[in-house]
Amino acid sequence: MSSKHYTGRSRHYYRMACGAILTTIACCVFFNAWYEFVKNNNRTGSLLGIGNLGMSLGIYLFLYCLIGNWLRAFRIGIERVANIFASQVLTIFVVDFIETFVSCAITGQFRYYPKFALLYSEAFAVASVICCLVSYILVLIFRRLFPPISILEIYGDQANDLAPKMAAGKFKKYSINDHIQLDHNLDIILGKIKDYDAVLLNDLPAHERNLIIKQCYMMDKRVYYLPKLSDIIIRDSDELNLTDTPIYLNRNRGMSVRQRFVKRVFDIFVSLFALILFSPLLFITAILIHLEDKGPVFFRQERVTIGGKRFNILKFRSMIVDAEKDGKSHPAGEHDDRITKVGRVIRATRLDELPQLINILAGDMSIVGPRPERWEHVEKYTQDIPEFVFRNKVKGGLTGYAQVYGKYNTTALDKLKMDLTYITNYSFLLDLQIIFETIKIIFHKDSTEGFTEEESRKMHDASAYTYRDE
Repeated sequence: MSSKHYTGRSRHYYRMACGAILTTIACCVFFNAWYEFVKNNNRTGSLLGIGNLGMSLGIYLFLYCLIGNWLRAFRIGIERVANIFASQVLTIFVVDFIETFVSCAITGQFRYYPKFALLYSEAFAVASVICCLVSYILVLIFRRLFPPISILEIYGDQANDLAPKMAAGKFKKYSINDHIQLDHNLDIILGKIKDYDAVLLNDLPAHERNLIIKQCYMMDKRVYYLPKLSDIIIRDSDELNLTDTPIYLNRNRGMSVRQRFVKRVFDIFVSLFALILFSPLLFITAILIHLEDKGPVFFRQERVTIGGKRFNILKFRSMIVDAEKDGKSHPAGEHDDRITKVGRVIRATRLDELPQLINILAGDMSIVGPRPERWEHVEKYTQDIPEFVFRNKVKGGLTGYAQVYGKYNTTALDKLKMDLTYITNYSFLLDLQIIFETIKIIFHKDSTEGFTEEESRKMHDASAYTYRDE
């Protein structure tokens, strides 16, 4: 039933207080490091005195709040603890990296750059440890202060596994306390809503879903629901004030010419820089692969990218030669004996994906975009979900929205929804956010890029009954 201690505002205020605490800690560590540095290096007045501290501290505070919010570093009680840790560390790293150059610019003393770099590396280590420890304590306090949100699930003909996913985890944020099917009298369903903090609308027809959403709005109740594909498409609509009736414009044109140009320049710069930076590692990996069994270094596989175009994706070969000699897809299991010794290492560290930087430089792929699928997978899912081809409105990517927020067993329909969210809300900042999120989850085992045969079967079955967009 409804939680007595539940108020959305009190949770919001608590998170604001947590953000203030974490920001204060990071700024104090920075203040201490800067003060010691100026005190020990300002004998000749070359650093323009202690007055620079105020400006540098203000910039640090602004950057920490901006980037921390962007990377979701203050979402105590919402994100997983591991995600908060990663966000905090990444936020501090980025801010300290930027502040190194800012400090040199403010003082006009770029000769101090090595000392500034050492200063911020030490501050980064100290602030990261303290902020992660404090974040964990704040999460524990949050769980004691605020019980899980009490939810009533309302489902249609066949409920999917959304409710168990929401209720899972060590620290439960949601409690699905009751379930009711839509075939009950609608008045009975609406009457039950008042006893819960929120409702979960699990794959309902559009008409009934809209009625329940309106009732929840009237009762100030939270609503969690699965979006239809059309819901995602119209999220980026513009409001037009032409008449006395609200009108929304949905252009449906994808990326603009300017956005495509910026994205392509970014892809070329990043892929070229990464190839140069990792060239020694690429060279050593190639030698080790060849020495193990004298086979080819690269593995090529046909994938689908923008406009349905097919291309050969490049990966370091991690399996024995002719592992798929029959031409059919045989996804590797965790203990597959076809994986070579070198292959186990490069698969675990994701080094096998690095050759795709060549695909990006060649223009077949992008740094960020929907993960390019095998053409037979595209054909298979398109049979059940014709809109699956919407993913081909942009180039396939090395990483993407579905790779960051999805899991290994994400269904074809859910993958489409996530990729469509990226496509319809594209911005350069979104690309940067996904890249940072990729760094956070790169070592998670459940962030794989493909489907196993068993997963493909499950996804096919799932898409067959969950697809409904009326």
